[in-house]
Amino acid sequence: MQYLEMKKGRVEIIPMIDIMLFLLIFFIMITVHMIPSQGLPAHLPGSSSAQELPKPKVVLTLHADGSLEFKDKTITLQDLETQLRQGGNPSETQVTIAADKGADIQALVKVMDACRHAGVTAIGLAAKPVS
Repeated sequence: MQYLEMKKGRVEIIPMIDIMLFLLIFFIMITVHMIPSQGLPAHLPGSSSAQELPKPKVVLTLHADGSLEFKDKTITLQDLETQLRQGGNPSETQVTIAADKGADIQALVKVMDACRHAGVTAIGLAAKPVS
């Protein structure tokens, strides 16, 4: 009479490692999308009528000293116009200006004029909601 051999159970490690790597990559990708693309070092003014806008394609930061920042680099108004024109169709570009609450109104108007000269029609101002 032949007896059946009892086989020991085996834990397959290779598929388990594959699943763990997949989960790790998945969580990294989700976390990267949750982190804001750009921090704003400006102290934004408050507004009681502030509303959520669609994600802008271009975020400009206007500091209290009048300097303009685009993609973590300080630029001039002429450079801004050039980059907005080169960025594709300017009439479809959405620009959000995050101006420091101590920034000069004239500097803000100059930035908006530079955007208009480049052909941008959708310009928004960033503000934090105040209740």
